[in-house]
Amino acid sequence: MKRLTLYLLAMLAALVIALPLLLMLMNSFKGVAEAQQGFLSLPREPSFAAWRLAWEKLHGSFGISLMLAVPAVLLSALLAAVNGFVLCKYRFRGERWVGLLLVLAFFLPIKVYLLPLAITMARLGLDRSLGLLIAIHVIYSLPLALFFRNHFLAFPDELLQAARLDGAGFWRLLWRVVLPLSKPIFVVVLILQFTTIWNEYLFGLVFGPEDARPITAALAQLSAQTETGARAYPLEMAAALLAAAPTLIVYLLAGRHFTRGLVAGAVKG
Repeated sequence: MKRLTLYLLAMLAALVIALPLLLMLMNSFKGVAEAQQGFLSLPREPSFAAWRLAWEKLHGSFGISLMLAVPAVLLSALLAAVNGFVLCKYRFRGERWVGLLLVLAFFLPIKVYLLPLAITMARLGLDRSLGLLIAIHVIYSLPLALFFRNHFLAFPDELLQAARLDGAGFWRLLWRVVLPLSKPIFVVVLILQFTTIWNEYLFGLVFGPEDARPITAALAQLSAQTETGARAYPLEMAAALLAAAPTLIVYLLAGRHFTRGLVAGAVKG
């Protein structure tokens, strides 16, 4: 009985969370006039017109976001793994201060970085570009090393010492021994980074090139009005769902590994 109650409560919570998404999906198939009459009714004559128009307006930015997210996610995850391994298994002067700074940076809001980055960019004479935006996201993700550090704490030193005795240096030890055993925490970092970078708006707006804006910046500038000036709610909802689709797909494909990876990367010291 207790298990049944928990299942019912979980289903109810899932329904409450999914309800706005379902309403958006339902209204995206309506016409503008029908959507203005009410959001709770089913579409009388379902149409893909809003979806076609949304894709027409956003498909370029969709590709730009993929070109931004994929390399930035991979580079930031690999850099975080290297830094986490160094922080966990190597001792150097000032390591505690480095760890403290990473913890502090982890909790700082993204807006704190905007002004220093803009000033640095102006002084260095750097133009807004996709490469610069990728570099900013990689640098901003340095605190992710803490996830890997906490995961590597569970690695027995005897395993690493045995690999060193077999002639493994730092990079061989990392690539052949450490990383193959770190798939769960890699999944966590990849999901978190992809979601963060894909949904990030301010960096894309400020540092992204004018002719290659990420999808969030393009979505914010989407002209969702009809010729009469009325809000085109179906277009807005279809565009928002298109923008959110990649992150939803990532969670659906890798979500079962997410909790396992979080447990593997929990704080151990």
